[in-house]
Amino acid sequence: MSSGILSLVTAYHIVLEGALLVLAVMLILCLVRAIQGPEIADRLVAVNMMGTMVMVMIAILSVLMQEGYLVDICLIYAMISFLAVIILTKVYMGVYLEKKKKEEEEHGGC
Repeated sequence: MSSGILSLVTAYHIVLEGALLVLAVMLILCLVRAIQGPEIADRLVAVNMMGTMVMVMIAILSVLMQEGYLVDICLIYAMISFLAVIILTKVYMGVYLEKKKKEEEEHGGC
């Protein structure tokens, strides 16, 4: 009976470590998308996805390491990530509206 539980725990750790590996690869791909663009909206979505993936990775690490404080760090990271995306969106909208206003002035003056 004990060996069955031990093999179940081992399989559990392998699955969680595999999930961490997949998330790490996806995080690198999102970083590439955030750098390349081509639009600012693509970069915003990539940054938001990266934040979400990091939160999931921290949650998985808290289960693997059996450390409860990592869940608190995950929640704090979620709040900071949310605020960062809101601020970036606000800045992007300001730049977009300014650019749109400039284009209207150029076309309206003709």
